Amino acid sequence: MASEIGVIVCGALGKVGRTVVAAVEAEPDMHLAGAVDLDDDLLEALARGNVMVDFTAPNAAFDNAQAAIAAGVAPVVGTTGMSEDQVDQLAASADRAQTGGAVIPNFAIGAVLMMRLAEIAAPYFDAVEVIEAHHATKLDAPSGTALSTARRLGAARRQPFAYSRPEKVTLDHTRGGEEGAVGVHSLRLPGLVADQEILFGAQGQTLSIAHRTTSREAFMPGVLATVRAVLRQRRFFRSLDDVLGLPPLGAA
Repeated sequence: MASEIGVIVCGALGKVGRTVVAAVEAEPDMHLAGAVDLDDDLLEALARGNVMVDFTAPNAAFDNAQAAIAAGVAPVVGTTGMSEDQVDQLAASADRAQTGGAVIPNFAIGAVLMMRLAEIAAPYFDAVEVIEAHHATKLDAPSGTALSTARRLGAARRQPFAYSRPEKVTLDHTRGGEEGAVGVHSLRLPGLVADQEILFGAQGQTLSIAHRTTSREAFMPGVLATVRAVLRQRRFFRSLDDVLGLPPLGAA
């Protein structure tokens, strides 16, 4: 059908990539225009599609997305580990080419709601730490979701969080990382997919907001919604909140 969206999947032989391929093939308004992995010709595949979905590696995703934009194809990137400058470059390129595009750290709708609930809680607690846990083969740490969460928490609060720095550290890096006075910790274990907990603390109380992923199918509704959104709206998205039309925090 002429109205079908032609989707190219980069990283098609990876665990998430295989799931994306299956999800695209099951959608009546989409068809798999290309399944690209390490030894395949990306440029040849781009000639056949409208949108490229990338779940590869941080050092490849940026170049893949730039190649897609140059070919008039909208990139939808789920690979984390890109710098903010690289995302800004892709956004500018996509705007100039009017292709639309997206770089989104987490496509799980539950993860979006986790971050939104945490933003609501942020002004009412003194301190907060983010603990993310992923499969042992994940290439970057912390996850893009954890970094995005920490930044969003800081932006939702008028003054910095308190961050505890011990006087004596007997094992290096025990306190994890710190992003804007938000502690960030990464766990990497076999058997996991993608989990995150946000733990708030104040005098006499704590609050935990957690999201657990049990399979990679959890990401597919968000991926498919983004594929449709970039092609329909021809603009660049940096969060699934925006794709889903969630109003900004504090909006009436």
